[in-house]
Amino acid sequence: MRGPLDGLVAPDWSDALAPVADRAVALLAELESESAAGSPFLPEAPLVLRALRTPLSDVRVLILGQDPYPTPGHPIGLSFAVDRDVRPLPRSLVNIYRELRDDLGIATPEHGDLSAWQRQGVLLLNRVLTVRPGSPGSHRGRGWEEVTGCAVRALAERGGPLVAILWGRDAQSALPLLGDVPVVGSAHPSPLSARTGFFGSRPFSRANALLLAQGGAAVDWSLPA
Repeated sequence: MRGPLDGLVAPDWSDALAPVADRAVALLAELESESAAGSPFLPEAPLVLRALRTPLSDVRVLILGQDPYPTPGHPIGLSFAVDRDVRPLPRSLVNIYRELRDDLGIATPEHGDLSAWQRQGVLLLNRVLTVRPGSPGSHRGRGWEEVTGCAVRALAERGGPLVAILWGRDAQSALPLLGDVPVVGSAHPSPLSARTGFFGSRPFSRANALLLAQGGAAVDWSLPA
């Protein structure tokens, strides 16, 4: 029997998100109706649930962000990532790359394609999945928190090896949903907050240490050119 999210997310996510599936589909339809009336949203509708195409069973690290980049052409449905040809890179991603270099000595790529992380089971999810162009935080409270909260709870119930990296206050609002999942939390990497606790937080090496402590394998955080 088909569910509302079949074809939009990985099959095991379709099952896990059954309690909020109708809400997610209704919210997408609502946003598409508003867009047709002249109030667009980002990312494009087919990309909104893209992060959840990574099977739930494969997830080893959850990186939870705030909401998509509000710049048209930037958000692609994976938190903090952009398409390979986007220049200049978003400043939050530049700061993530700086911390990656300082933490693990990994050379900074010229592109913003984080799909290599996704292929290793890193779930690049935002707390809120859409945004109005040019208006950060504009879709808070519209219902995505219920959907992503259900996803976080499903991961916690599945168990480890699993680590959650929570960047910023919006992401850390999901902390009560994570149960015993080890958490690496810090300020958001945005230019407004990176210097208040993101720089020097060493999230990548800490996440790998926590994975190894659970008997899992470390993530290769390098990104191909």
